[in-house]
Amino acid sequence: MNRAAARLLVRLYPRRWRERYGAEFEALLLDGRGGAWTAANVIWSALRERIIPTQEGSMVRDMFSFRAIVRQPSAFLPIAMSLTALAVLGVSALSEMARTGHGLVPQPDEGATAHLWQLLMAGQLPILAFFAIKWLPRAPRQTLYVLAMQAGAALASMAPVLLLRL
Repeated sequence: MNRAAARLLVRLYPRRWRERYGAEFEALLLDGRGGAWTAANVIWSALRERIIPTQEGSMVRDMFSFRAIVRQPSAFLPIAMSLTALAVLGVSALSEMARTGHGLVPQPDEGATAHLWQLLMAGQLPILAFFAIKWLPRAPRQTLYVLAMQAGAALASMAPVLLLRL
């Protein structure tokens, strides 16, 4: 890689990062294999560094931070499942409104919407248990925040069912 390209790639990083690692990183780019793949990787890393900066000049990110924990599949899957269950109710209400002129009404026979909603809500329980068992001992405060988000998403999905008595 030529010097101008290496300098340009290093300039993509935030100023604090460049002050600490810039000269060494530029030397690494000059000594290493250049190419499109390396440039794309550096651009992606610079963008990520701008969005989620390293903490206090350390390259080691805090693996027990709220941001790190909420990215765990066992943390965001229950939230996604609750929001999907809410979306199922919304789509069903819109299609029922288009078909009959009014929204969801209680049915004597549970339909596919009710079964799908129940599966999504009940399917969260083992994931929630796994998440709580794994993360509460490691980072209790951050885990409780994530559990509160999961509970809020579940309540948001349950609200239409309870309020409309579906």
